[in-house]
Amino acid sequence: MNICVIGAGHVGLVTGACFADLGHKVVCVDNDTTKIRMLKSGKIPFYEPGLSDMVKRNYRKKRLAFSTNLKEGVAQSKIIFIAVGTPSRENGDADLSYVENVSRSIAQAMRSYRLIVEKSTVPVETGKWVKHTIDTFKKQNVDFDIASNPEFLREGSAIEDSQHPDRIVIGVETKRAEKLLLELYRPFRAPIVVTDLNSAELIKHASNSFLAAKISFINAVSIICEKVGADIVEVARGVGLDRRINGSFFNAGLGFGGPCFPKDLDAFIRIAEKAGYDFKLLKAVQDINEEQKRFLIKKIEQALWNLTSKSVCILGLSFKPDTDDMRTAPSLDIIAMLKKEGVSVRAYDPQAAGNAKKLLKGVELCATPYAAAKGCDCLVIVTEWDEFKRLDLAKLKKIMRQPIIIDGRNLLVPEVVKKAGFKYTGIGRR
Repeated sequence: MNICVIGAGHVGLVTGACFADLGHKVVCVDNDTTKIRMLKSGKIPFYEPGLSDMVKRNYRKKRLAFSTNLKEGVAQSKIIFIAVGTPSRENGDADLSYVENVSRSIAQAMRSYRLIVEKSTVPVETGKWVKHTIDTFKKQNVDFDIASNPEFLREGSAIEDSQHPDRIVIGVETKRAEKLLLELYRPFRAPIVVTDLNSAELIKHASNSFLAAKISFINAVSIICEKVGADIVEVARGVGLDRRINGSFFNAGLGFGGPCFPKDLDAFIRIAEKAGYDFKLLKAVQDINEEQKRFLIKKIEQALWNLTSKSVCILGLSFKPDTDDMRTAPSLDIIAMLKKEGVSVRAYDPQAAGNAKKLLKGVELCATPYAAAKGCDCLVIVTEWDEFKRLDLAKLKKIMRQPIIIDGRNLLVPEVVKKAGFKYTGIGRR
């Protein structure tokens, strides 16, 4: 099939590359000329394992193209995916201005039937507005369909999630749209949920909000573990082995961040408010998530007594491992709180240094974890990169001012760290 993906960010680029890898002819359209120039030269504007090779391979085989010309993309493609950003407004609503603008541009460019598919995470009832916008601004009396096909990609494993999804959700209004999307997804071995537009849109927000609630639940339990002398790792394992619950998204730590969970929680709370329901559960999920960061600062203070003039090493800046994305990363708030207390901060991240330079002022970014730890009073693990599991503890002990490790992700084995001569503190650990 001929496919146009509008938006070449994390979702759009991965979606386009994976469809091209199946043999479809895909053009990714974006109004960011610098990004399109980078992609044409073989450079990826963000880090995602495996994506660079996939993009280069399909670009070389002419199955994947990049353009700033939306009109041409619409002209040559029967299926058009909208994968533009939907950032949060101050009141928690999703900003849908990019979706509206793209919908208007599609309408003006259409000359024959097109299937327009929402791939961006959008509030329920967005589909009807996309349909209204295209009906209003189309220049010719051409037929079209609107569909919702929410993405469930995790940064760091986006290609695997795209190629081997747990499920595929399709929201449609017509049999024609259903048939086209079922044909597109025919090679995938995954359950396909075919439903209406509103239900498909709601599935995405409900899914992310439930996962966020699961994280906040185990974080709340971790605090109780500390108070009663239990171990959250053992508790989480014992609870997670129940097939009704399972152990995914069940690791206690510093809470969630990134471009999806915080934004989608805000949006779902606002969706509920507009529908006349006060979603108190999700508000508590937000509160617990914020409290975890303050909880970590208290741990650092308890380990160091006074924070003023102390030096702290932060390992991990991205909101999760295997990505360079720092959007609403816990590290940002943690570093801000430490600096407010007069702490000198040095930091290291395997991939996020480029983004960190733009976001962090007054923080020394180092090339290795050991350079970041040298002379520090405390080392804090904020992101659970695999690299940090293999830290040379003997080397760290020699170069740090005080042998103190605060493990904000329960990444290390407490007994091993303590045996190496460190004072170790995890989250909810004995």
